[in-house]
Amino acid sequence: MYTFLKSGNKYIVSTGSNTDLIGEITAFCKDQGIKCGTITGLGAVDRLTLRYFDIVNKKYLDKEFTGQMEIANLTGNISTLDGELYLHIHIVVGLSDYTALAGHMLSGHVSVAGELVIEDLGIEAKRKFDPQVGINAYDLQ
Repeated sequence: MYTFLKSGNKYIVSTGSNTDLIGEITAFCKDQGIKCGTITGLGAVDRLTLRYFDIVNKKYLDKEFTGQMEIANLTGNISTLDGELYLHIHIVVGLSDYTALAGHMLSGHVSVAGELVIEDLGIEAKRKFDPQVGINAYDLQ
């Protein structure tokens, strides 16, 4: 389970080891009532599923990676889709040979630590499916 400190509208969140990173972020945002915000983070994972959006076919391609990976950068946003929390997170991880992997993060298993800063923007940003593009895009009207 996560732990956190709060300063104004920002939170420092630690997931600890052996946790589901997306699950921890989701639980935290639901517990705090965050419906619009930003996420940044660091840490390490040993299982990671990345998504790549194939714009021609309008579908996501998923690929799982295993092994020790350092989170070089995690960045994303928080919104809602059909009244439910919606996380849009990108991640870059470094491998032991100093190469990197990057993409949309679908899932990640924290091996050492997950250290996040989450900012609550205090509003609700909604999304809806855009059939022309094939993604859940912001609906800011």
